[in-house]
Amino acid sequence: MFDNKKILILGFARSGYDSAKYLIDHNNQVIVNDGGSEEKHDKDKMNELKEKGVQFIFGSHPDDLLDDSFDYLIKNPGVPIDHKYVLKARELGVEVLNEAEMSYRLLPDDVTLIGITGTNGKTTTTTLTYEILKEAYGDRVHLCGNIGYPISGILNMLKKDDIIVMEVSCQQGENFTKFKPHVGVITNFSEAHIDFMKTYEHYKEAKAKMFYNQDESDIAILNKENKEVLDEVEDIKSVKKYFSSKNDIDGCHLKDNCIYYYDEKIIDIDDIKIKGMHNVENSMAAIMVAKEFDVSNEVIVKVISDFKGVEHRLEYVDTVNGREFYNDTEATNIKCAQIALSSFNKDTYIILGGLERGQNFDDLIPFMKNVKGILGIGQCRDRVKEFGDKLGIPTITYEHLSDGFNELYEMSSDNSVILLSPASASWDQYKECEIRGAEFKDLVKKLKK
Repeated sequence: MFDNKKILILGFARSGYDSAKYLIDHNNQVIVNDGGSEEKHDKDKMNELKEKGVQFIFGSHPDDLLDDSFDYLIKNPGVPIDHKYVLKARELGVEVLNEAEMSYRLLPDDVTLIGITGTNGKTTTTTLTYEILKEAYGDRVHLCGNIGYPISGILNMLKKDDIIVMEVSCQQGENFTKFKPHVGVITNFSEAHIDFMKTYEHYKEAKAKMFYNQDESDIAILNKENKEVLDEVEDIKSVKKYFSSKNDIDGCHLKDNCIYYYDEKIIDIDDIKIKGMHNVENSMAAIMVAKEFDVSNEVIVKVISDFKGVEHRLEYVDTVNGREFYNDTEATNIKCAQIALSSFNKDTYIILGGLERGQNFDDLIPFMKNVKGILGIGQCRDRVKEFGDKLGIPTITYEHLSDGFNELYEMSSDNSVILLSPASASWDQYKECEIRGAEFKDLVKKLKK
């Protein structure tokens, strides 16, 4: 399938490297094109691939590079869906894939694939599912996908009866044609990535593509309380199973403050360390997957009760002088910040702001009842200030997080939460939001000293 082909890889990031490495090792002619500068990329990885015969073109996208001599265009998920090469490839009849679709076509038949997607909670659900299955089945279980580990990087190590737990993004789903999981999960849908996907309808379609490809032998695990999820996958062929945090259903549900799997009690929600009802739902989804693989309740309870969350996602950092610090830098949209705010029932001091995207902070109003102070940062800090003033909440603004952090701490009270949940992307100041989260954690560490 991918032997002796001419392939253009558009975008040299993690998935670009792993797919190029696999393809060049299987007798393909591989050209990597990236519009960024060569200096921004890992020199050792580039030299490794150059020695194998991969060609690199950095700094531009030459008009004459892509022609009908290519068999495939493999697009990095972060490349715009209307990039000129994508449009030209379709005109030329060159198939446009991404690394996940390519790797799916190369998976052995005796490997089981779990695909987890959704607007919020997919990384936590993916990680928790992986940890449960890893506890039960050890090295047979592999973690990959949008969580930071390209699936092509594990192709050569897969063995019979292995299990892949994969986080799937809308950007990956955009270029799926055959990709389908044996067990798929949708945590929820809400508006996100509209600047990339162009419309909400297209976003939901990209998220659900892998379910459209499922057949009667596959499983779809769905959030019963998210109508948009149910509507989007109404006509899929796979067996539907459900979880609900609001109603007693056939599936995972709450009763007497405990999670039940059908009629079987699994865990008391007070034993779940990660905060918030959304994390109860994430736990339910992970339990539903684990039960498909006959994992014992003992293993499920052990892992969930020990699980402290995913870094940068409502991550507990430390407690300093009665103040609990939480790093939720991955809250790059309003919905994520709503979830974070609803997770605490005590005085909260929140850090909002970042890249100006026209985000509507007024959508946070129903969740602000416990907020006693706000620090606005980044490009949209003045709008954060207007928002706080409108609510009568003391609000300070600084361009940089480090400049306003101590003042917010001084504003805070004993037995309170100081929460970085910006409801904004970080690209106005940081290459990625994880750097913003790391800075916040470092500031907490310095405060403790």
